[in-house]
Amino acid sequence: MTIARVTVSPAAAALIGRLSAVHGPLIFHLSGGCCDGSAPLCLPADGFRLGGRDLRVGEAEGAPFYMADDVFAYWEHSQVLLDVVESRSGGFSLEAPDGVRFIARARLFTDAELPDVARPRPALA
Repeated sequence: MTIARVTVSPAAAALIGRLSAVHGPLIFHLSGGCCDGSAPLCLPADGFRLGGRDLRVGEAEGAPFYMADDVFAYWEHSQVLLDVVESRSGGFSLEAPDGVRFIARARLFTDAELPDVARPRPALA
């Protein structure tokens, strides 16, 4: 059995459903840049250009979830729990106008789980 690298809270699942009904197919990208940290961007699937260093690490309610390879080095032993928090932050992410923000929480995989954890794939493969 393969263990998913990305899981979704009920609140995040509901928000993804609402956003995809308005914007169509979505993607998530966690860059770890100075401005987003643990806040992945949620964008229309055709609204972000992936790079050669991006990895597809999983899915959130059918939406591909990507992170840069240097960010993955920090998350490699953790499962992402995509959640939602109230926030007045601005930004490019689709949920920002709703006064909420997606956030990536972490749960460390156990030693027993690690052999079964899904492997990331290059985004541009």
